Amino acid sequence: MKTGRPKGSVYFHIKDIPLSDKKRIEIGEANAQRAIKIAGARKGISARPFKRFSMWNKNLVLLVAHLLFDGEISKTGCAYNNRSRPLVRRVENVMSELYAYQPRRYFNRETGVERIAYHNVALAAFLKAKSVLLLQAVSRFPIDSQRMFLKAFFDDEGCVDFHPGRNRRRVRGYQKNKEVLLLVQTVLHHFGICATLQGKNEVVIRGKENLVQFQKEINFSSGVRINGKRSNSIWKESLEKREILQRAIDSFCT
Repeated sequence: MKTGRPKGSVYFHIKDIPLSDKKRIEIGEANAQRAIKIAGARKGISARPFKRFSMWNKNLVLLVAHLLFDGEISKTGCAYNNRSRPLVRRVENVMSELYAYQPRRYFNRETGVERIAYHNVALAAFLKAKSVLLLQAVSRFPIDSQRMFLKAFFDDEGCVDFHPGRNRRRVRGYQKNKEVLLLVQTVLHHFGICATLQGKNEVVIRGKENLVQFQKEINFSSGVRINGKRSNSIWKESLEKREILQRAIDSFCT
């Protein structure tokens, strides 16, 4: 230490001083490199290379966010699970920018869920570190990247709750981690969308103005549908979520 004092003594005096955004990103990158080195020392590591990145763009935000919400990043690899073929293809296409190898493919005939998996220890360690950094920094990213973060969240975790007979029109997003819900609420506010937290696991958007703003700035992606085959489906057909949102907005009295 330059001060000649023990780390524990110095920490007591500096622990409440906030780090700059630049320093937080530097620390995140350093943690990512350490994770990769540790992963490289593990037995059975894949020798297949991948493209590392330090600068984020919209596609990379979309990829890492999808892996966070409807995917998984483990010690041995990463995977994405969804019933929507367009979303699975989106993740696969963006991943191909980093990793030139095809994923393992799985399909559950009972649920209709498709799974793509990339078994590479070093890739998983790198993306795990990036996922932590994304949650720490996304609220300060360029607005287009924040939009991609929200699009991934609502495509994966969102639904439209529209019951004409009950006068109910809302967009809801589910997440077990309350810190993530608070982050989503904060980023929505950057787009002029007011959302509330409901219970332990939901963020909810209500009101015509907020729903119209959500539709304009975020919306659900084309091809993302509800499961019309569910026994409790009120629509009895696999409508696109964006179509149900449009119906909900159109139903407001002018």
